[in-house]
Amino acid sequence: QVQLVESGGGLVQAGGSLRLSCAASGRTFSSYAMAWFRQAPGKEREFVGRISWSGGAAYYADSVKGRFTISRDNAKNTVYLQMDSLKPEDTAVYYCAARNTDVFATRDRAYAYWGQGTQVTVSS
Repeated sequence: QVQLVESGGGLVQAGGSLRLSCAASGRTFSSYAMAWFRQAPGKEREFVGRISWSGGAAYYADSVKGRFTISRDNAKNTVYLQMDSLKPEDTAVYYCAARNTDVFATRDRAYAYWGQGTQVTVSS
């Protein structure tokens, strides 16, 4: 199993940047594909992006492509979400998630492990 803790959320003006971190417990972090999701008030949880075991392959939702970047440091058991050119519509609680297979997946039900979430608010 793996436990996940997100950090780095906050309030930022439109056009600004934030970097979220997700620290994982356990010795087998490199065995997990990692993803980021978000949920805005009154909306369903939405896929943001995912990264492979090795960090060599990342995939993004169209809504964030070109603005967000996912990376991971397996030596530090941490995955990151760099968010640039933020927009008010990016306001949401952001969650990291893990699954112990590298098979590509964007549905939240495919991920067994979740962090508690971190709030990101983008003001206009």
